[in-house]
Amino acid sequence: MTADDNPRILLLGAGHANLLAARGLRAALPGAAITLIDAADQATYSGMVPGHVAGHYHAADIRVDLQDFAARHAIAFLRARIVGVDPATRQVALQDGPTLPYDLAALDVGSHSAMPDIPGFASHAIPIKPLDGFAARLRQTDPASPALIIGGGVAGAEIALALHHRGARQVTVLEAGPVIAPALGPRARRHLSVALDRAAIRIVTHAQIAAVEGSAVILRDGRRIASALTVGIAGARAHAWMALTLPVDGAGFVRVTPTLQVEGWPTLFAAGDCAAMMHAPRPKAGVFAVRQAPVLAANLIASSAGRPLRRHDPQEDYLKLISLGGRCALAEWRGLTLRGMWLWRLKDRIDRRFMASLGHGARSVPPGGTVP
Repeated sequence: MTADDNPRILLLGAGHANLLAARGLRAALPGAAITLIDAADQATYSGMVPGHVAGHYHAADIRVDLQDFAARHAIAFLRARIVGVDPATRQVALQDGPTLPYDLAALDVGSHSAMPDIPGFASHAIPIKPLDGFAARLRQTDPASPALIIGGGVAGAEIALALHHRGARQVTVLEAGPVIAPALGPRARRHLSVALDRAAIRIVTHAQIAAVEGSAVILRDGRRIASALTVGIAGARAHAWMALTLPVDGAGFVRVTPTLQVEGWPTLFAAGDCAAMMHAPRPKAGVFAVRQAPVLAANLIASSAGRPLRRHDPQEDYLKLISLGGRCALAEWRGLTLRGMWLWRLKDRIDRRFMASLGHGARSVPPGGTVP
């Protein structure tokens, strides 16, 4: 791209990387027309969702008002659902809206957790992502009602423990594989299993789901498990529209180069869950999006000026802090496993710091308090 003092920059999606990158763009590019586009008017911080479900945070405290965010950073905000990007013509298609041109764009639309292949899921279950849909369903459900989690990874275990702490009388986790939380090491997995056992959370491994109904989930072996709140948390899924015009990996996520540019399209960048770093594959975790943000911002600025771009090489490992329902957490880092209330306080401080970086102050609910 040739140098342009007034480029049209579209931030496609209010993911962690785009929000953090937006902070420095206006100062570096005072003449640029910068627009943030997202389907929701608020961005929910995923790291604090288990704490909100458990009752430790108010809903408003884990969300960023995007109109306010945009105003504070002197950029525009457009609430619209993105349904396509054509990098050849530099056009973004919006549902029920106009097609928008761009000079530079950064795609950070995250992933989703819907499971359309399971009969009844769309009608009777709720995917954990998008987070705003899950939060709305949670508010409509009696806290004491039986709940069921489809997916026994770390996120599924966290939400199960949070629902138990919230007051659910019966919580079940269904895992298609042989063990829960396979991404953890054996010691951390044992600690997590102990926490689940103490909460009397039922774990069903090798689970094969036949259908989801309004008040139960039916397994293929005929078992019927009661559930008033069925939540899908079985891994990240790519938005189908991305594969129509963009290069994607085997799972449908957008392939990016070490500079976070979409392969073959230097004016389009991608970060966060929707991107696949082909030179350094990593799990879908918010920490990687946060680390991508400064490189994304620097490269958008460099691209607008025709300067060389920075390379992003993500870390090999990261600190995993797992909420255990109450104000206690489990940590795994470089083979070391720890558990305690002090780790929850550490996680709380890290999460508050992230929200503060976006200009939003999160307030914990006092122990024994209630969440509206």
